[in-house]
Amino acid sequence: MTDPQKIWQGVLGELELILSKANFTTWFKNTFIISIDEEKGEAVIGVPNAFTKSWMEEKYNAAIIKAMANVSGNNVSSILYQIQTLKSASHQHIPAGRLQQQTGGALEPLQTSNKTQEYEAPNAYGLSKRYTFSNFIVGAGNQLAHSASCAVAEEPGIRYNPLFLYGDVGLGKTHLMHAIGIAALSRNPSSRVIYINFEKFTNDYVAAARKGGFDAFREHYRSADILLVDDVQFMIDKEKTQEEFFNTFEVLHHNEKQIVITSDRPPKALIELEDRMISRFEWGMIADIKMPDQETRRAILENKCKERGFSLDPEIIAYIAENIKNNIRELEGALNKTIAWYELNHKTPSLSSVREILLNVLADPARKYLSPRRIIEAVAEFYDVSLPDITGQCRKRELVLPRQI
Repeated sequence: MTDPQKIWQGVLGELELILSKANFTTWFKNTFIISIDEEKGEAVIGVPNAFTKSWMEEKYNAAIIKAMANVSGNNVSSILYQIQTLKSASHQHIPAGRLQQQTGGALEPLQTSNKTQEYEAPNAYGLSKRYTFSNFIVGAGNQLAHSASCAVAEEPGIRYNPLFLYGDVGLGKTHLMHAIGIAALSRNPSSRVIYINFEKFTNDYVAAARKGGFDAFREHYRSADILLVDDVQFMIDKEKTQEEFFNTFEVLHHNEKQIVITSDRPPKALIELEDRMISRFEWGMIADIKMPDQETRRAILENKCKERGFSLDPEIIAYIAENIKNNIRELEGALNKTIAWYELNHKTPSLSSVREILLNVLADPARKYLSPRRIIEAVAEFYDVSLPDITGQCRKRELVLPRQI
């Protein structure tokens, strides 16, 4: 029987391609496979709590079954979700299979370390050892953000405070935040570093409000030497949480403690936030991260292959880099899917087989980027009106419907 853990890694690779970063991290981060019964067509998946169990059953059950069929070919028709933690499980979860290619094309698994485990320093909260400066690939689109992050790690609270990183999903903002924390701790192990997604800050605030534990909540965040806050755009429409974060920001900045923030857009584009919050974000350094060019994407794939101990022909790497352009997360997801396929089927990598494996990913029209201008052009063409008419001030009846669409 095929190793269930390898199947689950392939399933996660599939799901990572179709889900947003927030959803994938929230619901699948602490999941693992317990067993697969091929005769019964049943799989048992470990989940961390009852809420995740309920959500998986209602929202993701069909997607998991489909991904499992794509990855392994097993006819799994039902999934049981069992509340269980990794520590209590009878096996160890391996996040990514490292492989070596042997004579004859057979692929064998190697021992791996859990690279997603939290940093073990006593003053580190939420950091992952997986993301460091050493495995961050620098290219034209992220050079400024990388340089600023390195400077912050060397002199936290002194240079570029706050550091505000922005860009589309999956381009490396979170990687740089973790790298800052890891590098700062390596220089000063006594530093207190906290990494959070803003949703966690909100959840902690709500929990403190329910239990009357604001003192402990404020002490936790305001005693940080480096506070790394991901996805602050989720602050929008959360007035109370925004007020609390503003006060936390003021305390830390006044005490010359480092603050690093990420968002999917620059501060001025966060128009729903209070002006005073936006002005604070603009105090220090603002750096954007753009989509990597093809050369950078190839370097990323080569580095990921090296990390996993898996060899791919340069022609295959070039093909993936040329066709996966949206973000690094999709690039890595495509590579994970490719590696999982070969690990499960023990086949020698070839360009034709990679094309087949990634056919659904590359052919999905929903994944192609549509600019606002292209949408307007398509609507104008369909209704046989000109671009100036549809974007102008004229209120003629025949222009109302296409303009609304």
